[in-house]
Amino acid sequence: MPRLSYRSSGVHADARNDDTAEVYRYLQGREPAMILPTGGVLEPLEPWRADEFAAHLDRAREHIRPWVGPSFVSTDLGGARATLARYAESTARDGARIWGIWSEGTLIGGVMFVEFSAGTGVCEIGCWSEPAGEGHGHVGAAVRELLRYAFDVRGLHRAEWRCRSDNVRSIALAERVGMTFEGRLREAWQVAGVFHDKAVYSILDREFS
Repeated sequence: MPRLSYRSSGVHADARNDDTAEVYRYLQGREPAMILPTGGVLEPLEPWRADEFAAHLDRAREHIRPWVGPSFVSTDLGGARATLARYAESTARDGARIWGIWSEGTLIGGVMFVEFSAGTGVCEIGCWSEPAGEGHGHVGAAVRELLRYAFDVRGLHRAEWRCRSDNVRSIALAERVGMTFEGRLREAWQVAGVFHDKAVYSILDREFS
């Protein structure tokens, strides 16, 4: 099984299989990263990596700008550091958290828990990628690991996926990992003064395999 260190303040008490028990050990920080089945590397994207994150955003910014929140597409090192600091603070509270994906030593994208609530049993997962990171399966493999963490390790019940209704790649990924389309939020996403519909997908713990 690949190696990943999930840094979190809590663990679901019942390890339902050997893989879950092994992820529990990763939560203790004994392993630094995961090698995904695609050959990509998944690691926590922490504030000390702000220089690398800022350089990555220079390559990704215009590609992802229509599809992500405006605060995410920072334009300088200070903004990149602030984004990672917000996630670090949230991770310390057992909330939202973020991981980067590296391919051949270069940060090419990542995945995150946009929302994470052990209390309600619900999380929301998101992702992004620069153009060079697309088409290799890295992001899909990373999303599956976040689902495994949410359901098998933390015992959450429901994971959500929200994206613009015209984001074809994001919708295709949600469907590939087994999510179900639940509906459309009309004109719920504003980009450059234009309102777009938002699609909502979800998967329940009993549906994930």
